[in-house]
Amino acid sequence: MDQTFMKEKKILPLVLSMALPMIISMAVNSLYNIIDSFFVAKVSENAMTALSLVYPIQNLVNSIAVGFGVGINAVVAFHLGAGEMQNADRATTYGLFLSFIHGLILTFFSIFGMPYFVKMFTTDTDVINLAVMYSTIVFSFSTIVNVGIAFEKIFQAVGRMNVSMISMICGCVTNIILDPLMIFGLGPFPAMGIQGAALATGIGQTITLIIYFIFYFASPIQAKFRISLLKSGKRLLKRLYSIGVPAMLNMALPSLLITALNGILSEFSGSYVLVLGVYYKLQTFIYLTANGLIQGIRPIIGYNYGAGEHKRVKQIYNTALLLSAIIMALGTALSWIMPSTLFGMFTANPATLKLGVTALNIISIGFIVSAVSVTSSGALEGLGKGMPSLWISLFRYIIIIIPAAFVFSRFFGAVGVWISFPFAEFVTAVFAYFIYHKASKRI
Repeated sequence: MDQTFMKEKKILPLVLSMALPMIISMAVNSLYNIIDSFFVAKVSENAMTALSLVYPIQNLVNSIAVGFGVGINAVVAFHLGAGEMQNADRATTYGLFLSFIHGLILTFFSIFGMPYFVKMFTTDTDVINLAVMYSTIVFSFSTIVNVGIAFEKIFQAVGRMNVSMISMICGCVTNIILDPLMIFGLGPFPAMGIQGAALATGIGQTITLIIYFIFYFASPIQAKFRISLLKSGKRLLKRLYSIGVPAMLNMALPSLLITALNGILSEFSGSYVLVLGVYYKLQTFIYLTANGLIQGIRPIIGYNYGAGEHKRVKQIYNTALLLSAIIMALGTALSWIMPSTLFGMFTANPATLKLGVTALNIISIGFIVSAVSVTSSGALEGLGKGMPSLWISLFRYIIIIIPAAFVFSRFFGAVGVWISFPFAEFVTAVFAYFIYHKASKRI
């Protein structure tokens, strides 16, 4: 398939054609997250709390896979843009091989470390047992997740966004169908409770990988796995990790943030920990949709950068920023129009519902301005500039929000934690604007 359309097609149609498949697939993926939590919440409030406590490590595992995938995507797209086909194949080969290794390592550490992690935040035996049962099954699929995401980024790098969309939708729909069947024991399935939710997730991820295999062998792409290319590639390894490691850290920072905020909120009440967990499930619908847009622009930014089309890189960034702001504006509107309906899917407790509505109203104030940091960070990754992108995320998730949450909570109680979210978004937007424009001037 010829990729020259990435430097010839008009900007807005190009961005939309690359981003829409990923926006659709990310929207479906976020819908799965919400539905998955919806069914788990029907099991018990303890089950939902357990899911909230497992989420940071689950996000960490996915972040390592996606972060390294960003490195694969940027390097493959760059070499394709520069017409260096063998290097594109070498990046594909190393990317898939190393993703498999990463998956094996993550499986071991996440399964055996989870009991110790959960006990840091609760002494409730039921919550601990539920969290361990769920995590043992879901983390057994870590290798499948890592290899599947590597394929996703490779297909995106060559412009085959529809393949990513189809694969992800098939996996998510499988998961959504299996959730109620395996959790509550409908039809031929036994009632497995929270373990059923974990198994449904793993089966859905396996289906996604199988679809990628089918497309890869049935319709060859200009980025091939060739085991003979594993013999040499030290410079390539350095480039993959120089982009991938900052992107991993970039993606993993929300896990550290949630862990820190859980520690602050648990001083007030376990209900606030539940509210934070539910909020992160809800906000995935907004931020994963925006992330779909970012995934769409990364390969075309990388391709145009490799082809020397620097003016187009700037135009792509500006177009993506506008579209991202529109997505965030819709998220803000939903958070104010129907907060009770959104939170009501996960709890029937009036007191918890009231806390959730307050949290969503306050946090959503920063959604629109966050488009600047989200777009800038993704564009920098597309340019292969991992460290500036990481600095934006460090500022957003660690340097500003955690100290702000701690300080504000001393004055305003748990509500101070919610106030720290929009505060951090406004400060980070200014920082991200200058970081991106400083880095892009060096192109």
